[in-house]
Amino acid sequence: MSIHSDYPLTFDEYLSAVDTSLYAYYCSIEKNQQIEDIFHSRLLDAYNTYLIIGGMPECFASWIQQKNPDKISHIQEELVSVYENDFSKHNGKINSGRILMVFRSIVTQLAKENEKFMYSAVREGGRARDFEEAIEWLVSAGILNRLYNVSKVEHPIAAFDGLDCFKLFVFDTGLLKHMAGVDNRAILLKSDYQFKGPLTENFVLQQIRSQFDAEPRYFSDKSGELDFVIQHGTEMIPIEVKGGEDKSAPSFKRYVAEHQPDHAIRFSKRNYRKDGLITNLPLYLACRTKELL
Repeated sequence: MSIHSDYPLTFDEYLSAVDTSLYAYYCSIEKNQQIEDIFHSRLLDAYNTYLIIGGMPECFASWIQQKNPDKISHIQEELVSVYENDFSKHNGKINSGRILMVFRSIVTQLAKENEKFMYSAVREGGRARDFEEAIEWLVSAGILNRLYNVSKVEHPIAAFDGLDCFKLFVFDTGLLKHMAGVDNRAILLKSDYQFKGPLTENFVLQQIRSQFDAEPRYFSDKSGELDFVIQHGTEMIPIEVKGGEDKSAPSFKRYVAEHQPDHAIRFSKRNYRKDGLITNLPLYLACRTKELL
């Protein structure tokens, strides 16, 4: 299996394969529509299941046949091993150790909820020059998604990238869940677990990346942080991501109040609704962000 052969399926592709009637309802949801509780809860269940399976075709095929979460974990374990073995084959011997170290540090990086990727979390005393090439390789191979921090939330957003300030996410949320050691039952039982925030952000990024012309960014300064910023035409859309129903987000709310953007999106497990300038989109609608603007 080569590194490039598998592109993860998005949530809507998953839904269309596992539940055609629920998928039909999902596609019929219109802008600012109140979603009936029964459908909201079924779609949230589907979202939770997707967090466990992720979008890797092998996991997907196994789920459709057996619906066994333990089997999924076993396949994810094998996939992570395949990728890690590929690192050493693909890049000669010089950098393969560093590629592996960067890849294995992602969970720790995200769990710390740092404002940016920390080289010292890869290896004590680690510097940019030690790991830059390894990061470039992983991003180019499509294994990691890099999210740049911007110094200003303005158009064109790429002009404000802080090239030395970024976060790295994993290209498939199911694999990240497995790498972090999140137990499938924690997700199915809808309990709170340590890694819920980063896992949810990884999911949202995976779903929204392909919808917009520019890659998403994030913003952080002394006043706080925006989880994501999306450029849509000349408009800047701030995004807050919540793993549950909690809606406290002081820096997001402050940003929205100060800048009055045309669109401001909070992804969470709450129903589809508009709160003033903020639109709450249920997490399962992340794939449809652009069409629901």
